[in-house]
Amino acid sequence: MFNLEKFSGMFAKKGLERVCIDNDTYDDCSLVMVDSANRHGILLEVVQVLTDLDLVISKAYISSDGGWFMDVFHVTDQLGNKLTDQRIIDYIQQALGAKRGASATEVRTCLGRTVGVQSIGEHTAIEMTGTDRPGLLSEISAVLTNLNCNVVAAEVWTHNMRVACVVYITDELTSRPIEEPDRLAAIKEQLSNVLKGTDDRRGVKTDFSMGLTHTERRLHQMMFADRDYEGPGTSSLGEDGRPIITIENCSEKGYSVVTIHSKDRPKLLFDTVCTLTDMQYVVFHASINSSGAFALQEYYIRHMDGCTLDTDGEKQRVIKCLEAAIERRVSEGLRLELCTGDRVGLLSDITRIFRENGLSVTRADVTTRGDKAVNVFYVTDTSGNPVDMKIVEAMRKEIGHTILQVKNVPSSPKSYPIDTSEKS
Repeated sequence: MFNLEKFSGMFAKKGLERVCIDNDTYDDCSLVMVDSANRHGILLEVVQVLTDLDLVISKAYISSDGGWFMDVFHVTDQLGNKLTDQRIIDYIQQALGAKRGASATEVRTCLGRTVGVQSIGEHTAIEMTGTDRPGLLSEISAVLTNLNCNVVAAEVWTHNMRVACVVYITDELTSRPIEEPDRLAAIKEQLSNVLKGTDDRRGVKTDFSMGLTHTERRLHQMMFADRDYEGPGTSSLGEDGRPIITIENCSEKGYSVVTIHSKDRPKLLFDTVCTLTDMQYVVFHASINSSGAFALQEYYIRHMDGCTLDTDGEKQRVIKCLEAAIERRVSEGLRLELCTGDRVGLLSDITRIFRENGLSVTRADVTTRGDKAVNVFYVTDTSGNPVDMKIVEAMRKEIGHTILQVKNVPSSPKSYPIDTSEKS
């Protein structure tokens, strides 16, 4: 049995910032142990590094009361293997250890994704929020193609009839970022016009992000700012459609205790820690445990001003925001994977075919790996119902059966499972 106190004392006495990978204590997982000076946001930073590497966190023990931060994560890759790739181990130690800030080497995860430092000057990033509607991604990509922009990558989330997307573009001819003020203004104006729906009481927002940002964290922040948590909720995580979240105050210790019961899935811990951090709450202690298909998370928190959650209104707001954070990544619909040679206008062409066949994109992850476009789409019909598989086969015939692959095919023609995987 791992002893957290023994590990804590081992490094705290030395005053070191340490990251240790232990493959000996358990047969079925590796331990990632982090010990460093405490500061706000460090837990999110650690969890972000691990989840970006496509690692599964089955258990975690966190303690950051006082000036020192100590936590232990039980991890495997998404294929269930321990961490034996020395390049992955070196990357974790470099990203989180005493050499933090040094240039990290790019590494390939078990799912084939490349993770590493990316130059800020490689592309122009556009952030958009508004009311979701069928065909919106097709319209956005068509506008960008007409404006001679090449979509290098994009990520799109939808939740409670709202949409948030981050799109990375370059100039079609030079493959360089777009920096001319007049051209940027024209792009912003046309995208804003596309986002404006017939009944958009919350308005739309289109901005160019400055500097290098973490896409998934920005999507959470954008949807939070857009107040998507005020909607009715559409997740199918529990019998009543939502995770079970409670908040109680522990007066003798001066903490508010947040308990979350939900279905387990990759990046669940990142989504909850990201939300608490961006809502300006500090996690002092936490334990995370997943058993089978379900996960239990328990956080001991205070607001950054040192106060607990004392009013019912504040507690309900935190519960709603955590529910929304968990629901945003749960993808309802048929998963379609596209892999083909990259070219300007590809996203516009593919999403146009989806729209012409009555499909609505509920989530998208568009990436470029070398000269290949590797895209993942979750689709329903325009009413949010399962797609007719005859339509899908007709599209595959038009696009190419080897280019467009179908995943999580339903056993029943009336429904298909909710896909919570991140295997893209």
